[in-house]
Amino acid sequence: MKPINVGLLGIGTVGGGTFTVLRRNAEEIARRAGRPIQITVVADKNLELARKVTGGACRLTDDAFAVVADPEIDIVIELIGGYGIAKELVFKAIENGKHVVTANKALLATHGNEIFAAAQSKGVMVAFEAAVAGGIPIIKALREGLTANRIEWIAGIINGTTNFILSEMRDKGLPFATVLKEAQRLGYAEADPSFDVEGIDAAHKLTIMSAIAFGNSMSFDKAHIEGISKLDAADIKYAEQLGYRIKLLGITKRTAEGVELRVHPTLIPAKRLIANVEGAMNAVLVKGDAVGPTLYYGKGAGAEPTASAVIADLVDVTRMHTADPEHRVPHLAFQPNAMLDLPILPLSEVVTSYYLRLRVEDKPGVLADITRILADQQISIDAMVQREPDEGEEQTDIIMLTHQTREKNVDAAIEKIEALAVVKGKLTRLRLEELL
Repeated sequence: MKPINVGLLGIGTVGGGTFTVLRRNAEEIARRAGRPIQITVVADKNLELARKVTGGACRLTDDAFAVVADPEIDIVIELIGGYGIAKELVFKAIENGKHVVTANKALLATHGNEIFAAAQSKGVMVAFEAAVAGGIPIIKALREGLTANRIEWIAGIINGTTNFILSEMRDKGLPFATVLKEAQRLGYAEADPSFDVEGIDAAHKLTIMSAIAFGNSMSFDKAHIEGISKLDAADIKYAEQLGYRIKLLGITKRTAEGVELRVHPTLIPAKRLIANVEGAMNAVLVKGDAVGPTLYYGKGAGAEPTASAVIADLVDVTRMHTADPEHRVPHLAFQPNAMLDLPILPLSEVVTSYYLRLRVEDKPGVLADITRILADQQISIDAMVQREPDEGEEQTDIIMLTHQTREKNVDAAIEKIEALAVVKGKLTRLRLEELL
């Protein structure tokens, strides 16, 4: 059977991995796809690199627009990244009737609604398994494997850089800045790590998963995003003493009021499997009403793990290449005319549990004042630790875990607690999820 011709845009880490794995496993992949899949042209500004990776096995160009216009190309793989030229190329490929495979979570999270609408109108597919959690097939699980379920919530460790940093902070008791430097030295973190450590990368991925889980439009601009750069090593230690681990989680839940869409450091019970995901690994926990909690674990980045997801998409598109568009799996799992526009809840309306740490003067009556303020806001305490002050110290830390309450109630309580004369400095507040 005639091979499927593929144009690859960008042959960096993931592009190189994709080219290598596709050639290495060509026979196995063709047996699965029903026909050979071949990269016939590679576009990259660095032609020397492209030549080195491909070994002259295909045509090379520095003009990506020529690839998306090439009538011989059936599928375009976009691995350039970002919102600029990549966006133009994806829209041009769709306009020219080509299927698109992309790992570009930032592009999809911000422009996915219009990209999928354009693809729908042209009868082409946009596949994006590699955009979330690298080699973990979480998109296929959400779109197909869990179709029978009403998804209740998703909680994911979906950024390897931050998970590596948090693991090192916990294991070695080191501050964030020290571990970040080590992560950069080892190549886990970029020279400018803000995209990762401030939670933006995780929020892009969470936005995509949330849209598929609930049949909602992409709503990245409404997500609450909080990173780990201000996290204190002391809180990781206290959490451990209380039986919890701190992870940067992307959390999305469907409630009666709307959809929660939030990324922030979160306390998780240490006995949960996801709490024990260490280093640069990723894990996504999905709760369905029929199946219960399901966990997906693996490498969330890297050349070949991500290439695994890219090629899985190539095989899917190849299988469905000649199928009636009406018989394909919808981009976001739900039929386009059945998508919803559910409101994204502001953080103030989110209901969860909390970890609170405050520095106070070591004198009688302090705890009574604090607990009275919490009670006034309908906040009940689940557990509490009051650290014994060192000899000669006149201040101490109080750590409290609350039962579930609304975020705005905690905001009001914190404002009143910080106004007490006996409370020194700002109160530390982290959210806590039992993930049952």
